[in-house]
Amino acid sequence: MTGPFSLEGKVALVTGGARGIGRAIAQELVARGARVVIADPGVSIAGENPDAESVRESARAMGPGALAYAEDISAPGAAQAAVDLAVARFGALDIVVNNAAVLRDGLIFKSQRGDWERVIQTNLTGAWAVLAAATQVMREAAKSGRTPGRIVNIVSTAGLYGNFGQAAYAAAKAGLVGLTRVVAMDMARSKVNCNAVAPFGATRVTESIQPANDAQALYKRRALAVPADYVARLVGWLCSPGCDVTGQIFGVRGREVFLFSLPRPVVRFVTAPLAELTPELLDAAISLEMRDEMVDLTTDLEAFNAEPIV
Repeated sequence: MTGPFSLEGKVALVTGGARGIGRAIAQELVARGARVVIADPGVSIAGENPDAESVRESARAMGPGALAYAEDISAPGAAQAAVDLAVARFGALDIVVNNAAVLRDGLIFKSQRGDWERVIQTNLTGAWAVLAAATQVMREAAKSGRTPGRIVNIVSTAGLYGNFGQAAYAAAKAGLVGLTRVVAMDMARSKVNCNAVAPFGATRVTESIQPANDAQALYKRRALAVPADYVARLVGWLCSPGCDVTGQIFGVRGREVFLFSLPRPVVRFVTAPLAELTPELLDAAISLEMRDEMVDLTTDLEAFNAEPIV
């Protein structure tokens, strides 16, 4: 492929790239001409039992355009080392895909601090560490005349809608949405785009769903029928020099592509002066002016429990 959507000569770093959606993304980038560092310690969905051979196997399967990096990207210094490896081995870093994630679910009143910290460390702090290191390289490359880079953060509708028992996961993914917006702003002068993608498909996260009712069981069945390759194709477009979109949140479910809105005020009213402002007045005004615009507690599993188009 040639032209503005070719990735020939580009260098990418994909975290969590040894399995599932991350592997599909890495394969898409390699197939379109990029050389890719696959950063993945090969841990379980809970972030345990590392297996370095799994990332090496994935890299071997993708050919000489892929390189394995088996360290935990959220460990101190690991993100910088991954960025340095990409530059040392392939001469540049043009694309970053933050896909690494772990999952430790539990209702808030049963959750444990260690589980919370592990999820936040991998899903949010690890992504920040990669971007803090990679954007320095991308800025300098843009100054020297190299085509500006591209960043994609893999988020989740759990961070937009919420879901039972996913306090840590949803908080991390919501944080990654905020990080996406800030990085898009910080890198706008360098013309480096940063976007987020909420994927639907057959992943270890989907497989880990323990249905609490028939509706959730149906959601799981439907989601497991969606190939990850559709997500990879959209991410590949976002990583292309010809894509001029930045600061947006997309969703992909098979052949369906969604653009998510960002939180913005939908209703405004002016209260009485402070000396006259009582709880009763606030209650009446909010009920009158805002109640109809409030969002209910629909989970992401409920919101997207429809037959996918594949």
